[in-house]
Amino acid sequence: MDSLSKRNLPFQEEHQIYQDQIGRFVLEELLPNEVRWEDQGYVDRDAWLKAGANGLLCPSMSNEDGGPGGDFLHAVLMIEGLARHGVSGPGFFIHSEMVTPYIIKFGTVEQKARWLPKMASGEVIGAVAMTEPGAGSDLRGMRTHATRAEGGWLINGQKVFISNGQTSDLVVVAAKTDLADKNSITLFLVDTTTKGFQRGRNLEKVGIHGQDTSELFFENVFVPDDSVLGQPGDGFKQLMHGLARERLSIAIGSQARAEAALKWTIDYVQQREIFGAPLSDMQNTRFTLAEMQTDVEVGRAFVDDMLRQYLDGKLEPTRASMGKLWLTEMLGRVADKGLQMHGGWGYMREFPISRLWVAARIERILGGSNEVMKEIIGRSLVGRGKA
Repeated sequence: MDSLSKRNLPFQEEHQIYQDQIGRFVLEELLPNEVRWEDQGYVDRDAWLKAGANGLLCPSMSNEDGGPGGDFLHAVLMIEGLARHGVSGPGFFIHSEMVTPYIIKFGTVEQKARWLPKMASGEVIGAVAMTEPGAGSDLRGMRTHATRAEGGWLINGQKVFISNGQTSDLVVVAAKTDLADKNSITLFLVDTTTKGFQRGRNLEKVGIHGQDTSELFFENVFVPDDSVLGQPGDGFKQLMHGLARERLSIAIGSQARAEAALKWTIDYVQQREIFGAPLSDMQNTRFTLAEMQTDVEVGRAFVDDMLRQYLDGKLEPTRASMGKLWLTEMLGRVADKGLQMHGGWGYMREFPISRLWVAARIERILGGSNEVMKEIIGRSLVGRGKA
């Protein structure tokens, strides 16, 4: 337990075994297919089934719900394991750490029994649909709405930037159920085979090309009453409930990617020669590495301290916002310096630093843009409320 034992977190031998298992799976099943998935724009369903069979999906889901029966530290190791190897295509994080927690926390016994076991196995791929063309971080501005119908609801509207959108079987959809009340949001479990549900384009992103990201359209999509997640009108509170964990998870992944960028850069500058000597002999190279190492060290301390607070039930939403802000900005700095140290080769797709550099840019937008993080933190300092 060399790497885990130094982190002052309650890791056990089972966590070390799980970390080793993730590493083998990534090297054998994911990395060899990463570039192919980027070219085709989505990850093969077979990879999801294999990930489920190996316990990489929904790792903290209990045995009673049909999951592997791990804890949040198992989820942390899954996030870190993929990030540390530069794997960005599989949308396992969205599926496991953003979709299933809503069902585990707010779902009925019947909803859990229907969806959770198949989500853990990879038979069902999950997505969450909040963002709209005119409403991103501002959830109150969403226009997708659900109106009462006999025995259920009719959903109409449009969503965009939905990760796993092309391949998903289940979508947690946020919709207004009272257009006169900006806070009246309800979450619905929508089976993607339902009449009126349509997928739009697989959107062409700057990076993370292997992860499908879509427009979704809802035209009189009927969902029965037993597809409401929780109670009608509770959606806004439900969405807020999961933000601290979501932002912590983004910070965890950002830290692991920064560590990977540093390692790859150190390896490269020791092998690459310039003017007849290793690139690492140049003072500028060592100064850059020193800056990267310092950022990574500070990030690790910050992330693990937030993790301790989360495990103790004491992580405040404002501190999670600070972590998301700082760690994603730090990742951008480290990835950029790492690519620069690789020179022209760093801009080639065959080098993982190039793909990590491109993928790092989205982290400052995901989970609420960093400008929103600053607003949340700033309001907490001047008494204007918290998010």
